[in-house]
Amino acid sequence: MPTSSGRQIERLRERFEHQAQDLGRLSFLLKGSLLRRRKQCNSPGCACHSDPTKWHGPYWQWTSKLKGKTVTRVLTEGQVRRYRAWMDNARRFEAIVRELHAISTRADQLLRAQERPAPQLRGRASSGLSRSQA
Repeated sequence: MPTSSGRQIERLRERFEHQAQDLGRLSFLLKGSLLRRRKQCNSPGCACHSDPTKWHGPYWQWTSKLKGKTVTRVLTEGQVRRYRAWMDNARRFEAIVRELHAISTRADQLLRAQERPAPQLRGRASSGLSRSQA
């Protein structure tokens, strides 16, 4: 008959495998922000310069950091749908990875509790340094 902690470990393993399978169901991932903007044009006689309600747009923009640089792209409505889906996938990916870490941490706690504790060293030697290094 398995011990209580053995059953807990098995349940954690099942949860881990279930979450890992969810990773395999994800598609493309994309990080960044989507903004819906209106703006003024460069034509000096345009009504948008005298009345903010007549600004042009709305325009969709995606902004993200790529290789340490901020990148901004103007998107079509179709691209916005795709970017949203990919950004949702990225958030789901991060949530699954956080859950996998939490499950693993709990499994480690249970397994360490079952194991015999490591012997405690006394004095300065317990830090792993010799007297001359301490």
